[in-house]
Amino acid sequence: MDLASIIGLVVAMAMMLLGIMTGDDGVAGIKYFWDFKSVLITFGGAFFSVMASYSMKDYIAGLKSFLLIFKSSTQNIPEMITKIIDLSNVARKEGLLSLEEVASELDDEFLKKGILLIVDGTDPELVRAILETELISTEERHKKKINFWQDVGSMGPAWGMIGTLIGLILMLQNMSDASAIGPAMSVALVTTFYGSVLANWICAPVANKLKAYNADEIMLKEIMIEGLLSIQAGENPRVIEEKLKSFLAPTERMNAAEEGGE
Repeated sequence: MDLASIIGLVVAMAMMLLGIMTGDDGVAGIKYFWDFKSVLITFGGAFFSVMASYSMKDYIAGLKSFLLIFKSSTQNIPEMITKIIDLSNVARKEGLLSLEEVASELDDEFLKKGILLIVDGTDPELVRAILETELISTEERHKKKINFWQDVGSMGPAWGMIGTLIGLILMLQNMSDASAIGPAMSVALVTTFYGSVLANWICAPVANKLKAYNADEIMLKEIMIEGLLSIQAGENPRVIEEKLKSFLAPTERMNAAEEGGE
């Protein structure tokens, strides 16, 4: 479970509530920020207008992707580099055909697919083309989920403004009671508040976390492709290791070197 997502969302909401409750009315001040009609307009308008932009299958998948931000990333790049180096050592000592037995024990389907392609003697350019096509397809699927939350984030403030305009129009229709103008204006502005909360408390963090997960997975798969093609070309394991470590940041390279030494 990813604690950063949980702590970030909870503390952000807590800071907002704390700011509300430290006003003159204390805890009672929360009542000024609740309006059911504003919730319907802002959240209902944002999510259902986005629904009109997607197929039902993609819309449901987009909603479900919210849960992904609470799962820790399983992409361990230094570990994958070590695994590829081990594969290159096996191939160097026992030949490429020996990798077929190793592939049956792997959990990663992408890596397994690449190994079986090179074991079958597939042309290196064709191996790259097949794996990169799958890589692009994976990234496109991820982008659909990222775009979903970006779209909801852009719709939130827009529908908040629509709610505000509705509230102002209704308020202007009844200007005879001056004492009611202030509360009516407050309710009208609540929808704009909800739109900003939806965009900045939920949608932006979710989209950014999904982008980070996507970047990690794409980098991992790119490392697999380069590593497998290097193995197929018969390159020295040490050369392969240095090539793959170039994907890492300097600090990560040092950590990977220390783990390898141990």
